[in-house]
Amino acid sequence: MDRLNSNKNLSIYLSRLQKRWSIVRIALILLLSTLIIIKAAPAYWQGGNWSWLNTPKTDNIQQIKGILSTGLILENWQIVERQQLKIGGHKWLGQIIKQEDSKPIMLLLKPQTYYRDKPGVEWMDINGLERWKTDSYSQINFTVARDQNSLPTTARFFRAWNKRQTFAVVQWYAFPNGGHHAPSSWFWQDLLAQLRGKRVSWVAVSLRIPIEPLGELKDARPFATSLAERVQTHLQKIASNKSPE
Repeated sequence: MDRLNSNKNLSIYLSRLQKRWSIVRIALILLLSTLIIIKAAPAYWQGGNWSWLNTPKTDNIQQIKGILSTGLILENWQIVERQQLKIGGHKWLGQIIKQEDSKPIMLLLKPQTYYRDKPGVEWMDINGLERWKTDSYSQINFTVARDQNSLPTTARFFRAWNKRQTFAVVQWYAFPNGGHHAPSSWFWQDLLAQLRGKRVSWVAVSLRIPIEPLGELKDARPFATSLAERVQTHLQKIASNKSPE
């Protein structure tokens, strides 16, 4: 009987918790909708057009688009090869980099080239190109300092392999104010930026780091995190119209 009562109480608790979470979600949606209406209504009454039909353009699009031509120069890293690639019908920059006595690392970059471009299929496109098997998914979190602020980035981290080699892979979307591997993170940031008449630019980043055959990811995590942080630092400087040091 006690066990039945316990299960019943747990069920009631979970039901109430679910209802509270639903209420919170509805409140957030209503709040966001209200902000959009407050921002859009003046533009509609003054000019007859809703503001989201005339979304502002990305002011640093030329800087990040230039990555396709110039690539990314990292201090103490040699560029072995650099070329533009077509992946999933989109332009990427493929760059092989290495240090002394290290295996070459593939850096793939897909910068936003038009203000209406949205992230969403980049990781699927790479999977289609590589045709690799994957497992051991986790996240890498790091921060990059800029203008006395610590800007967070969350990248996805996983193991991939084919018939020839095994890799530690790090992937994320770089923004001027941080980064995240989920396209939804960019969506919400960009939507809020539009309320201020701005946009959030993005660059898809994929690092393919060779490791021992079916090696453990934990051994590669510190190096992968350090390299990802360095790449993010340079991309943020480019996005903020500053030259990398």
